[in-house]
Amino acid sequence: MTYKTSGVVLAALLGSTTLAAAECADPIKVGVLHSLSGTMAISETTLKDTMELLVETQNAAGGLLDCQIETVVVDPASDWPLFAEKARELLTVNEVDVIFGSWTSVSRKSALPVLEELNGLMFYPVQYEGEESSKNVFYTGAAPNQQAIPATDYFLEELGVEKFALLGTDYVYPRTTNNILESYLKSKGIAEEDIFVNYTPFGHSDWATIVADVVALGADGKQVGVISTINGDANIGFYKELAAAGVSADDLPVVAFSVGEEELSGLDTSDLVGHLAAWNYFQSAESEANEKWVAAWKAKMGEDRVTNDPMEAHYIGFNMWVNAVKQAGTTDVDAVREAMYGQEFPNLTGGTAVMLPNHHLAKPVLIGEITAEGQFDIVSQTEEVPGDAWTDFLPESAVLTSDWKELGCGMYNTETKTCVQLTSNY
Repeated sequence: MTYKTSGVVLAALLGSTTLAAAECADPIKVGVLHSLSGTMAISETTLKDTMELLVETQNAAGGLLDCQIETVVVDPASDWPLFAEKARELLTVNEVDVIFGSWTSVSRKSALPVLEELNGLMFYPVQYEGEESSKNVFYTGAAPNQQAIPATDYFLEELGVEKFALLGTDYVYPRTTNNILESYLKSKGIAEEDIFVNYTPFGHSDWATIVADVVALGADGKQVGVISTINGDANIGFYKELAAAGVSADDLPVVAFSVGEEELSGLDTSDLVGHLAAWNYFQSAESEANEKWVAAWKAKMGEDRVTNDPMEAHYIGFNMWVNAVKQAGTTDVDAVREAMYGQEFPNLTGGTAVMLPNHHLAKPVLIGEITAEGQFDIVSQTEEVPGDAWTDFLPESAVLTSDWKELGCGMYNTETKTCVQLTSNY
């Protein structure tokens, strides 16, 4: 991988600013690994646009280490094995210094072996199921304790939900998240027969039977709630079917973990008012930083374009990476990784995000209600919650912790006091 050192450091080492300037003939390269076609393009294209805006803004501010930054964009096309191929291409052919990318967990897990083999560095910006901590990935989206668990608590405590329908797309994130939630719900006294679980393939469009089954759960008068881990454009058909069935949020509330402003922008939301989403950010957050970010985004992309949570995750991750590179004086992956621990950067909801030794952020948890305008009215917000790589609600994970700074291990067994493994074949 390309190794770049700041002009100041090179000048000190070599006694010449000319050589430092020559180093910048090869710009710092940021790889963008997001699907621009296929079922996930509805969500991921915006993240490509986000990275281009962040790089453009940084370059306008003077670049990084006295060099300009260049984005290298590839399209893995919602084809999960292609994420590995494109990650390898970015690291070996394009020689990028860092990658920002992936949405689905299956795409991230596809890229993981390549990242670890080549010692690449990737920032992953989307909520996920946890149960992972790679030395080569910083997870800037939510772990289950920063989204799924707080959303479930909101259903239990605020809405009085007694029966749960866990609806997900059929891949690792929904299945693992729902395993965690089933265990958590049972610990809260919800009977197994009051938990309905269903999985559908990517791009699923025929929701009539499933929605009818969910509605039927409430035939005994108990309040039913849907926890949705449906991903991509399948959400469009799901919400349209709810509306067609005449189901309101009062009748059957839905809290989604993969539906944000971008997904809603393509829908008539008039029949979805009151349904919920759980994220760490909404465009409607009131803060000076968010006001500036939204204004910059709309000025670049157009007034109709919206912001969302994974965009904020890239915003935080990119700025932390920039600051870590400045602190390390180099884009070398090992040096940047060490400099990342403890990095702080203002989030867009008014608080401060902190990078933890387990490669996860401490961030607030927000619950938002869908409005008729396709935005979210924030009805609940916590203080910063530290992301947990290993859930406390699965027995095999409760004994595990991740600490890459002091322990040098992402899968450390606190009972045996041993590192189970270093690579991500979990």
